[in-house]
Amino acid sequence: MNSNFEKDPGPKKDQGKNIIIIVLVLLVIISGIKLYTDYVDRSKKTEEILLLSTENNELNQRLDSVTYQLNLRIQEIDKLGGDIASLEQVRDQLIAERNTSKQRSSSEIAALNEKLRSYSGLLEEKDQEILELRAMNQQLYAENQDLKSTQAQIEEEVAQLNLQKEDLQAKVNVASMLKAENIQIAAVNSRGKERVETTKDFKNRQIERIKVSFNLADNKVAEKGPRNVYVQIMAPNTQPIFDVAKGSGTFMVDGAELFYTVRQDIIFDNSGETLTFYYEKGSDYSSGDHEVRIFVDNYQVGSQTFSVK
Repeated sequence: MNSNFEKDPGPKKDQGKNIIIIVLVLLVIISGIKLYTDYVDRSKKTEEILLLSTENNELNQRLDSVTYQLNLRIQEIDKLGGDIASLEQVRDQLIAERNTSKQRSSSEIAALNEKLRSYSGLLEEKDQEILELRAMNQQLYAENQDLKSTQAQIEEEVAQLNLQKEDLQAKVNVASMLKAENIQIAAVNSRGKERVETTKDFKNRQIERIKVSFNLADNKVAEKGPRNVYVQIMAPNTQPIFDVAKGSGTFMVDGAELFYTVRQDIIFDNSGETLTFYYEKGSDYSSGDHEVRIFVDNYQVGSQTFSVK
């Protein structure tokens, strides 16, 4: 009897299974939606990162461009003599910003772009300054050329005056040079008898001493005062005859040191006074022509010859 009234459990089991399936389906749908929204978020963030990276790269390029333009102005203004301190400060700031290693945000990029746009006015201002500096430099150059031209003319005139002065001085120097005139050479024997050189030769037995006499020609240009007068007796071999023990020595002519035979210190007063020199050789003279050269200070004023046989 009881068995005929029991219900069939099948429908309840099927209902439970259906609920589980529905729950599972819902879970799958929810998970799918979650995955999709996560994917969308990640894609959006990736796009934002890529966009920021692109904007940063573009900003760096603009920083390089403005820095380059600033450097051009700095070099030109510096060459023209203008003030570059403020430009150098802006350039250094841009270089520091360019070398930063941090990733800039959108707001930072926007702020920097705005600042770079403001520098276009600065560049235009400096271009105008360059034009003004060039004009000023051209004017200064023209004035400087005029001054140089004037200075060159003055220097040329001074040079001409100096040349004229030097030429005049050279003429005065030549005119003031003394000259020996009336040069006579005599052989003095042991008895004091003189034999004047004419057309005959001296003989060694006639020569105890050689006497040289002359006077300095009239010269109103020459400065009066002390003079050193030197006499050289040149042997036939063109070597000077000298004996330091008998008063010979050396003097300078044109930078060369020469031996003199005898000398006197005089006071030149343009009086035409006759000067006389004696030299006792103490040995025979070589046969042949001898030359007597006369010097005042460091230049030759006359010469004469005599012969010995």
